[in-house]
Amino acid sequence: MIEQFLNHIEQHKLCKPTDRVLLAVSGGIDSMIMVHLFHRAGFSIAIAHCNFQLRGADSDGDEDFVKATARQLNIPCFVNRFETAQYAEVSKLSTQMAARELRYTWFEKLLAEHAFDFLATAHHLNDSLETVLLNWVHGASLEGFTGIPVQHGKIIRPMLFATRDTIEQYAQQNTIAWREDISNQTDDYQRNFIRHRIIPALKEINPSLESTVQRGFSKAQGEIFLINDAFDTWREKYTHTSERRITIQKNYFSGLPHEASILWKFLKTYGFNHDVCTDIIESLPGQSGKRFLSSSYQLVIDRELLIVTPSVDFVNDVYIEKDQHQAQLDSWQMDIYTPATILKSTDPLEATLDADSIEFPLVWRKWKAGDAFFPLGMSHRKKVSDFLIDQKISVADKDSVTVLESQGEIIWIVGYRIDNRFKLTDTTSRTLTFKVSSHFR
Repeated sequence: MIEQFLNHIEQHKLCKPTDRVLLAVSGGIDSMIMVHLFHRAGFSIAIAHCNFQLRGADSDGDEDFVKATARQLNIPCFVNRFETAQYAEVSKLSTQMAARELRYTWFEKLLAEHAFDFLATAHHLNDSLETVLLNWVHGASLEGFTGIPVQHGKIIRPMLFATRDTIEQYAQQNTIAWREDISNQTDDYQRNFIRHRIIPALKEINPSLESTVQRGFSKAQGEIFLINDAFDTWREKYTHTSERRITIQKNYFSGLPHEASILWKFLKTYGFNHDVCTDIIESLPGQSGKRFLSSSYQLVIDRELLIVTPSVDFVNDVYIEKDQHQAQLDSWQMDIYTPATILKSTDPLEATLDADSIEFPLVWRKWKAGDAFFPLGMSHRKKVSDFLIDQKISVADKDSVTVLESQGEIIWIVGYRIDNRFKLTDTTSRTLTFKVSSHFR
């Protein structure tokens, strides 16, 4: 067992003997075996135990047991007690998700504060198999069939080589004690149902199920590597990412098989699910301008592009008083100052206007239907909506256009055009400059 453990670590380059490793230890058989293997191998380790206070005296018993083991082996031990049920209720999370969020937040804090190189969890091969079956039941993509990753950032899984049976045998042979969580014996959770009902049935078909599946994981991981390599090539060719927007060429999806799945592989990073991607593909032949939303992004079908931008929600107008030097609207910042010299600005993100024609307070707000102004160089009024069409501003960009207003009159379509009535003239004696940060463009 110790040889397989060290070979697994070496094969996947998980950590070195000189590294400091924090072990996530519940007190169950898997994590206790991990503690003993790391200890026998002579690694520099410490233990982190979470008491979620969900099982009364049993939770406290787990904590006492882990602390006693740490004392016996002379291993530093960190313990944290969480108000898990309360956190789950406030955060509107399931108990399992709340516990996960609490423990990993604490683990990250310990890694940083005590300069640990890695966090080791005790997931083993059967955990990986159960995860894949759950992913399959819930309709996961191909990535969901590669098993639990052996490493993710600073999180390493040095026990993925071992099956549950080999772990139990090692514990018995070496008289290693552990704590049993009685909830693991029930079928109340989906994972327990798969563990107790589904996997035994599958092993009737293939008694070597775990080792067979382990080879399958290796095959799938190689295939995923090639797929991701091809996907990176596709992304470079058909998409463009800037600081505030992502564009995808529409024509790529013309006649392509499985368009929604390809689009979803790209858009899932931005919170779009597969069903929404299917709706997007079905809407491509229609009129441009249709909008689709995820939790924090929007996608707009434009003439030749799909445009993805962060969702913008201007809740309130911003009022700017006289002598105020800075204003904030959503994630945009505007600086207001008097320039040293009277010069016309050529920067679209900067407007220098005749100060004597401006009356405070000013209003900085999102443009709306019916807005109109006198574009620079024109003597007649024009609707802002028509101006944006003339400028070929996409639907996605229109949604983030703002205006600066004085006494009900637009003085600047921010980032695009000033109003002719507020421009600098030969008689201008005082000026004001308004400059917005460029990150919203």
